[in-house]
Amino acid sequence: MALLENMRVFVRVVELGSLSAAGRSLRLSPAVVSHRLQSLEEHLNARLLNRTTRQVQFTEAGKVFYEQCLEVLDAAERAESSVAAIGGAPVGSLRVTAPLGFGRRILAPMVPRFRAANPLVDVRLRLSDHILDLLREATDVAIRMAVLKDSSFVVRKVADLPRVLCAAPAYLERRGTPERPEDLLDHHCLLLRFPGSQQFQWTLQGPNGPMNLPVTGQFDADDGDVLTAWALAGEGIVLKPVWEVAEHLQSGRLSLVLPDCPPEPVTLAVLYPHRSLLPAKIRAFIDFFVDNVRADLTRLGPGAVL
Repeated sequence: MALLENMRVFVRVVELGSLSAAGRSLRLSPAVVSHRLQSLEEHLNARLLNRTTRQVQFTEAGKVFYEQCLEVLDAAERAESSVAAIGGAPVGSLRVTAPLGFGRRILAPMVPRFRAANPLVDVRLRLSDHILDLLREATDVAIRMAVLKDSSFVVRKVADLPRVLCAAPAYLERRGTPERPEDLLDHHCLLLRFPGSQQFQWTLQGPNGPMNLPVTGQFDADDGDVLTAWALAGEGIVLKPVWEVAEHLQSGRLSLVLPDCPPEPVTLAVLYPHRSLLPAKIRAFIDFFVDNVRADLTRLGPGAVL
C-alpha cells in the first residue's frame, strides 16, 4: 500500500506542478510529499523529477513512469470498486467539492450521518464558490448550484432552487425600492465574482419573458456569505437562493425586492466523471445525498425547493 500511496503523490505532483500544491490537494505537508517522492525514487533507483522551489520537471524515467502510474492507479481503483460492489460495502477515500455556503450549512452536517451509515468511507470536503476543475483536483463528486450547461461529466439533477432579490430595509429606505427590473441598473448590486463566474448580469423573469440586466455595484466578492453579510449591513441588493436567506426574510432583516419578477431558478445537481464501473463509495454518497438534501433544504424555510 505504501508504494501505491507514493505513486498517488507522484501523480498529483506532476498534475499540479509543485510539491506544495500536491500537498494541499492531498492534505499532506510539503515535507511529507518530498519524503514520499524520495522513497519512491529510492525504491525505483531512478530520479523521476527535477525539483526546484518553483516547479518540477519530468526526467525521461519520470515521464515513462507517470504513464504507467496512471494505469496502475486506475486498475487499483477498479479492483477496489469491484470487491466493494461484491461485498456491498462502500470503501475508500471520497473527495467531494461544493459551494461554500451550501457546504457549510447543508453538506457538512450531512457528512457525519453518511459516515455513520458507511463507516469504511472517509470523506474529504473541498468547499469553494469557484468552479473547480474536477479532474485537476482529483474530485470524485461535485455538488453544483448553477444554470447548468453541457458537461463532459455525468450530471444527476436533484432539484430546482428558487432565487430572490433582497436587501436590508435600511438600504431600501435610503436608496428607494425598485419598482421595475430596469431600476436595478441604478442600484448597488452585490455580485459574486471569480474567474468563470456568470454573475456579470442578472436574469429576471419579466412580464414578457426573461430579462438580462447588466447590473453593477460598489462591492463584489468570491464568497457568497460575504455578499449576504453586506446585504444585511445595508450595502446593496443581493441575489440569493431562497434557502440561504429564508431566516433573514422571516425575521425582517432582509426584504424582498421585485417579488413579481424573480430571478430564474438555479439547478442543484451532482456531477461525477464517466466511469465504466462506478465505485460503490460514489454511488452510496450520491444516493444518500439525493435522499436527504431536499428535506434538509426545506427545513431552512418554506419555498426553498421547487
